[in-house]
Amino acid sequence: MRCFIFPAAFALVALTAACGNAQSSTPLRLNQTQVIGTHNSYHAGIAPSEQAIWKAKSAEDFKGLDYVHQPLPQQLDAGIRQIELDTFTDTKGGLYADPNGPHLVAAAGLPADAPFDPSGAMRKPGFKVLHMQDVDYRSTCSTLIACLTQVRDWSHAHPRHVPIFILVETKTEHPRPGVQKTVPEPFTTATFDALDAEIRSVFQPGELITPDDVRGSYPTLEQAVLAGNWPTLDAARGKVIFLMDQRGAGPAYLEGHPSLRGRILFTNAKPGEPDAAFVERNDGPPEEIAALVKKGYLVRARTDANTTEARQNQTSRRDAMMASGAQMLSTDYPASEPARWDGHYQVKLPTGTAARCNPVNTKAGCAVSE
Repeated sequence: MRCFIFPAAFALVALTAACGNAQSSTPLRLNQTQVIGTHNSYHAGIAPSEQAIWKAKSAEDFKGLDYVHQPLPQQLDAGIRQIELDTFTDTKGGLYADPNGPHLVAAAGLPADAPFDPSGAMRKPGFKVLHMQDVDYRSTCSTLIACLTQVRDWSHAHPRHVPIFILVETKTEHPRPGVQKTVPEPFTTATFDALDAEIRSVFQPGELITPDDVRGSYPTLEQAVLAGNWPTLDAARGKVIFLMDQRGAGPAYLEGHPSLRGRILFTNAKPGEPDAAFVERNDGPPEEIAALVKKGYLVRARTDANTTEARQNQTSRRDAMMASGAQMLSTDYPASEPARWDGHYQVKLPTGTAARCNPVNTKAGCAVSE
C-alpha cells in the first residue's frame, strides 16, 4: 500500500483508506503511473477549401486527418499529460511559410481559406511544428518555442502537476508529387544540438527530467532503468520529460553522447541497448508492452489511429492498451474532445483523474492525487 497526500477537500476517511500503513509504504515512481496523451497534439485541422481539395484527391487519406485538438493549455487543463509535437528544422526560416495548399485552392477557383500564419512566425529561423508540409500544416502553436512556452507557463501555474511527457517526432519525409513541394531539412547531430539548445532556452535544468537524472551512478541508462532508478512521482512533480519518436533518429542523437550523456531526449531505443529507457509500441501487442513495463521501461502506445476506431466506436484496442500498462496512452479523442460520430468514442482513465497507478507494476490500493 502506498501513501499520498490528497487535496484537503477529500474526506479524512478517504485519506486513511488510501494511506494504509504509511511506515511500510514504498514511494511511487514515475514509471509506475499511467496517463492519457494526445496524438499530434498541436493539430488545428485542415481549412474548408483545402479539405475539398484533399477529399477530391484522396478521400480515404483525408479521413485519417479529420481530427482537431484544443490548444495545449486547454488540453493540460483537461488532464492530458503526454503531448506529441511533430518538429521540422528550419535553419534559415521561411521554408514552411508558403505551403502549396493555398495555391491549389486558388487554382481550383475555391474561396481562399483564412491565413495560417498572420504573425509571420513561420518566416523566422527555428524549429517548426506541423503535421505534413504543404498538406496539413495548421497548428495551434506553429513553432517549437511557442508550443514549449505554453507548456512551461502552464506548468509554472500548476507546480504540483504529474510530470508531462513531450514526444518529439522529427519530420524529414520527402514530398508527395503533385501535392507537396517542400523538401524538409535533414536532422543531423548538429541539428539535434540546436534542438537541445532550443529546449533549454525555454526550460530550466530543474524543470526537466533528463537521461542523466535517471542514469545516476549506473554505467548505462538501461542498467539504471532495469534497476528501477526512475525518480519518484513526488520528486518528478512539476517537471517535463522529453522523448524521441523515431527510432531511426537515435544514432545521430547519440553521436558523441554515449548512453545519452548530456542529452535531453530519451531515445526510442531497442531494449538491450545502452540508451534503452523509453520504447514505443504503438500497436502492441499488449502482452509485449506488459513485459516491457514490468522490466522498468517507459512505453507509449496508441489507443486509436487514423480515426478508424472513432468512426465505429471500437473500444477493444483502447481497452487492451489501457490494461497493458503502457504509461502513455495516445489518442485523437480524449474525454474533453470525444469523437463526433455515433458512440462518441473517447479515451479516459477509469479513475477520472490525470494519472493513475499503473495496472501492471503497482499493487491494489495504490492511489495518485493531483
